[in-house]
Amino acid sequence: MSFISYLVNGLSLGSVYALIALGYTMVYGIAKMLNFAHGDVIMIGAYVALITMKQAGLPTWVAILISIIACTVLGVLMERVAYKPLRNATSSLAVLITAIGVSYLLQNVALLIFGANAQTFPSVIKWSGLSLADGKLNISGETIVTIVVCVVIMIALITFVQKTKPGQAMRAVSEDRGAAQLMGINVNATIALTFAIGSGLAAVAGVLLCSTYPSLTPYTGAMPGIKAFVAAVFGGIGSIPGAFIGGILLGIIEILSKAYISSQLADAIVFAVLIVVLLVKPTGLLGKKIQEKV
Repeated sequence: MSFISYLVNGLSLGSVYALIALGYTMVYGIAKMLNFAHGDVIMIGAYVALITMKQAGLPTWVAILISIIACTVLGVLMERVAYKPLRNATSSLAVLITAIGVSYLLQNVALLIFGANAQTFPSVIKWSGLSLADGKLNISGETIVTIVVCVVIMIALITFVQKTKPGQAMRAVSEDRGAAQLMGINVNATIALTFAIGSGLAAVAGVLLCSTYPSLTPYTGAMPGIKAFVAAVFGGIGSIPGAFIGGILLGIIEILSKAYISSQLADAIVFAVLIVVLLVKPTGLLGKKIQEKV
């Protein structure tokens, strides 16, 4: 029964990674940019939710909504100020270095405003959860809600990209930005929408992460952000189902590694598994090899 409990906890953690990875994979799939500041947007979203709940005394759902709006605005602002001027840069290193700089900027701004001390984050899930097998298996409300929210968001994203005009514009920009612009698609607005959606998902992930692990510091989003990037690459970066599967598998591997091997080596095992997968299938589990036209 303990194995099933670990498996459920892995699904919960993996769902958080998957939510963050969805933001990574959307931005890379459409804009071909690696936004390494994405993990810190999680932290900003959690702080916004914490302030609106604790200090402003607003209801939980209002705090979450404000957090999503704040992160959405932050994502669009980052794209406009930091990434848009480098969109046509000859070297991809320019965007990568800028993303790392934005990440450190957000961390240090949070340090100045909120301080380095960890703050307790109240759970936004008031449901105690389920007790199965005569009390031998307890599944918390945070775990169930996190898994359900992740699945619903993934389905909604796939539907949005496949069935709506903005989603079709995203697919066109992803395939060929120049041709999409010639066909009348507003490339700037499409990329900004992609950043907005990804950052809004980061806010949801931040609230769910801190509800399950109720400690918030300016560095809270750093490691989950890196692991979510690993999950996106693991599943096949640019693929929405791939990001979901990669996040779930990564969470399960991490929890089982902590339980049966070593909690100190869990992170190393996660990255080692990624290396093995990329050696066998460089495009990730669901990634597709793109043929370069000459």
